Amino acid sequence: MKAKLFFSIFIVAGYLILPAGVHAQELKAVKLLAAQEQSGKPLMQALKERKSSREFSARELPLQMLSDMLWAACGINRPDSGHHTAPTAENSQEIDIYVANKDGLYLFDAKNNLLAPVSSGDIRGLTGEQAFVKEAPVNLIYVADLSRFRSFSPEDKDLYAAADTGFISQNVYLFCASSGLSTVVRGWINKPALAKAMNLKPGQKIILAQTVGYGK
Repeated sequence: MKAKLFFSIFIVAGYLILPAGVHAQELKAVKLLAAQEQSGKPLMQALKERKSSREFSARELPLQMLSDMLWAACGINRPDSGHHTAPTAENSQEIDIYVANKDGLYLFDAKNNLLAPVSSGDIRGLTGEQAFVKEAPVNLIYVADLSRFRSFSPEDKDLYAAADTGFISQNVYLFCASSGLSTVVRGWINKPALAKAMNLKPGQKIILAQTVGYGK
């Protein structure tokens, strides 16, 4: 009788995450730290200093900085209701934030404040056509799951997914301006190639990507 392979699975933010040894062989979940809500520059100063930058060093972000940035992007700021720092149409929460770094690809799980492993291997170079995406420590990929919308036409789904991504990416811009980081949001992406590398399902759509890191 042939031996059978059994393994456990778990669900994060509505997605099936395969265990180590399947797609995320060398990755483990990364528990993020509680956000330091009193850190950074005042809002008006951050707005004054907000800008796009396209020169990044390879210096990695400390875990606290990464944790704070993801909380600012779309973390849960009202635990009693589960609502987030960025709005979404009809509270659909259709935008997922994938994090690509040198170790692999992760999915930000705001509810549990962790990075869930998706796949090992460095895919940063696939997150955009510019050369700097391969060097920067973090590339965020904003992916809309259009199936989470309940009552919109296809045109409105695209509109709201783009708008909701804009809210999140601007939160990242302001956090970076407040914390001395560089960032740029990007649409120049080979989306079919990236979607294949990310193993996205048909209902998922890449909207934009955003590079984050220290300036050179």
